[in-house]
Amino acid sequence: MRQAKVSVSRQDVEHQQEVRNLVAAAAVGDEAAWNALVDRFSPLVYAIVQGFRINPADAEDVNQTVWLRLVEHLGRLREPERVGAWIATTTRNECLRALRLARRQVPTEDEAVFERADPGEGTDRRLLLSERDAALWRLFETLPERCKQLLRIVIADPAPSYDEVASAVGLSVGSIGPTRARCLKQLRRSAELAGIDLGPSDSE
Repeated sequence: MRQAKVSVSRQDVEHQQEVRNLVAAAAVGDEAAWNALVDRFSPLVYAIVQGFRINPADAEDVNQTVWLRLVEHLGRLREPERVGAWIATTTRNECLRALRLARRQVPTEDEAVFERADPGEGTDRRLLLSERDAALWRLFETLPERCKQLLRIVIADPAPSYDEVASAVGLSVGSIGPTRARCLKQLRRSAELAGIDLGPSDSE
């Protein structure tokens, strides 16, 4: 079987160097560097936690534990440029631990991940968009669990790298793109059957 080749762009290299520098600075007590790391990767942590649907109290515990673990390991990371992947793996493991301890999953109705309302829009248009987004969210909930976890993570801002996404959902880097495409295609097909217009796809 031919393995998928994943190219490393100049932007990826610059990203890795920036992250490596932040980790090195934070490891010696640079508070600004630490805050920059938290700002950069908090959306990734949040997206992963959302995907596991743990209750708010456990979610907060996971968040705090992840950053505590990073503080403990910051100066000992063998690949500091891959700290995002380390954070993703740690978050995933802590979520699984929280679920094992709770022995239950608590559903969430949080639709904020799909909110993209423009403050300048009229009330009627906002209402229509809100209704469409609510319907889309219901369709999203019918997707396979792996799809829901993946799509929540890839829309995080700033966008996580494929390496970080792979660590978060337990897929190979080469599988991320095809899996994402299949999940979006399934969501689009469901939306079309429900009469929801999502506009042109990425390939159009």
